Amino acid sequence: MSNTEAPVLTERPESGIAVVRINRPKARNALNMATRRALADAFTALAEDGEIRAIVLTGDDQAFAAGADLKEFVDADPIEVAKRRVERLWGAISGTPQPIVAAVSGYALGGGLELAMMADIIVAGETAQLGQPEVRVGIMPGAGGTQRLTRAVGKFHAMRLCLLGKPISATEAFQIGLVSQVVPDEEVFETAMKMAKTIAGLPPLATQAVKESVLQAENGSLESGLALERKAFQLLFASKDKSEGMTAFLEKRKPSFTGE
Repeated sequence: MSNTEAPVLTERPESGIAVVRINRPKARNALNMATRRALADAFTALAEDGEIRAIVLTGDDQAFAAGADLKEFVDADPIEVAKRRVERLWGAISGTPQPIVAAVSGYALGGGLELAMMADIIVAGETAQLGQPEVRVGIMPGAGGTQRLTRAVGKFHAMRLCLLGKPISATEAFQIGLVSQVVPDEEVFETAMKMAKTIAGLPPLATQAVKESVLQAENGSLESGLALERKAFQLLFASKDKSEGMTAFLEKRKPSFTGE
């Protein structure tokens, strides 16, 4: 398989930044099993790469990912679907320690929206369409569409999106808290890259601790979250980057963070 035919491409455009690009333009970047495995492989490798401090996840101008590839589902039975163990593939993405910025253009539907919600920041183009349309083909979201979505926008918006199956605009998605920022279509990737570049220039121990602590806020009690936040905060005082950052601030110079 040539690089142009690979379902997922990994690029390293700048120091500290990786771009993971879904590459099935003829299928609107629909998520077949080969693409899901390739995404898991890409993120597993990046998670172990100490040089990478931020990741941009994207598709193309027409679609971030238009959903699951229904050709692989139409004749599937429950046992076959269970044996695919897709949750392990998704776990490789959601468990990535580095901050992930999703650059969403065009369609982010079904599994595509669920994938975007595994990122930590979502930048969407003005004409992007986001939604969970699974109910319209007789199923329901199965990779976070009832869970991450509810945590992001609350019960009533999540019920509307999942029960009606109708996509919403990027502007509405921003208004209900589903995306971080809406920008002109032609600025989506550039904006995501700027964010990634900013993150990559910050101390990685601190940015990864922030990510872990914020995710804990979604999954645990307030007290357990505060305990994790407190311990992470305290631990960062052992890092060289803490000393460098504070000293540079006091000396009015630009810090140089090493990840130590």
